[in-house]
Amino acid sequence: MSQKLAFADDHFHDECGVCGVFGHPEASNLAYLGLYALQHRGQESAGIVSSDGKELYVHRAMGEVEEIFQPSVLAQLPGSLAIGHTRYSTAGDKALLNAQPIMIDCNKGKVALGHNGNLTNAAEWRRRLEHRGSIFQTNSDTEVIVHLIARSQARNLSGAIGDALNQVEGAYSLLLLTQDELYAVRDPRGFRPLALGKLTTPGGFVSWLVASETCAFDLLNAQYIREIEPGEMVRISKSGIESIHFAPEKPHQQCIFEHVYFSRPDSIIFGRSVNESREMLGRLLAQEHPVDADIVVPVPDSGVPAAVGYALESKIPFRMGLIRNHYIGRTFIEPSQAIRNFGVKLKLNPIRGLIEGQRVILVDDSIVRGTTSRKIVRMVRE
Repeated sequence: MSQKLAFADDHFHDECGVCGVFGHPEASNLAYLGLYALQHRGQESAGIVSSDGKELYVHRAMGEVEEIFQPSVLAQLPGSLAIGHTRYSTAGDKALLNAQPIMIDCNKGKVALGHNGNLTNAAEWRRRLEHRGSIFQTNSDTEVIVHLIARSQARNLSGAIGDALNQVEGAYSLLLLTQDELYAVRDPRGFRPLALGKLTTPGGFVSWLVASETCAFDLLNAQYIREIEPGEMVRISKSGIESIHFAPEKPHQQCIFEHVYFSRPDSIIFGRSVNESREMLGRLLAQEHPVDADIVVPVPDSGVPAAVGYALESKIPFRMGLIRNHYIGRTFIEPSQAIRNFGVKLKLNPIRGLIEGQRVILVDDSIVRGTTSRKIVRMVRE
């Protein structure tokens, strides 16, 4: 009997994507397109919250961005402000209740929040807050921030956000939306990326964008302005942009995996081209581990830039000897007659004419447990 199995993906999954728009008549449409460009950061669920200056409108669902945000859905998200979030769970169950942005109505008004990161003291704060009477609706660590903002004694929202974030530890790049303001916040260590962009229409009308990666700006023909600095809160309102440094400086600890694997090669992350970083890693690999071989073959897609770097440095020809199936789902039906290396073959297939009889250098971006890597090597050898 055939059985349905989850695809064994031997990679870190610790990322989400956020995108915010301020001052554009089609804010939710732009947020949707931004999330589309950030889809690689999370395929589990997605959501958008928009504001027309009076009310917040929300839509969240399980699945990918394209499936969720049909024209009829976007039409119900009016206004010139919006934030969006695409999720791969790092804390909390894989369920709709944990989809973001989270929206609350508290003494600070209506607030929506989208979070990319992990809080290391979330469980401790959750216990404390529940003991004080807070009721949690989700299993996500993001909700801890929401409750701390609501309980803050600060007189304004920016003060409450700073107050809340100075009580949590860990990585966070946050977008917060009110009826008429957009906040972009990055943790003091700068662990996860967050970038500021500007979109100018032919008539000279300016809108502001914030996103996890600059590739979202490219799709929208927007200009990359700068990174949100570690420990900085950027408040965007009708009065303009205000920069608030809410936390004392800490040593910067940027996540290396943004450059190794998470981010798209066409993005600028931590002020540096991801593609250049990956090519340089390939060059350094060739210097440190030279191998006498006939061809350099990447494990697509994320292994391609590093393999290009290895080939350029070693002067060994680069060949696309493995083809990736981009349409594989999260689960698959395996036939009753077991197929050797079935999960890997479903995703990758070698071009026999290119690699047969050749000495092959296989280059991948990362090895976590090594289980998938062993299967790929075995498949190529066979």
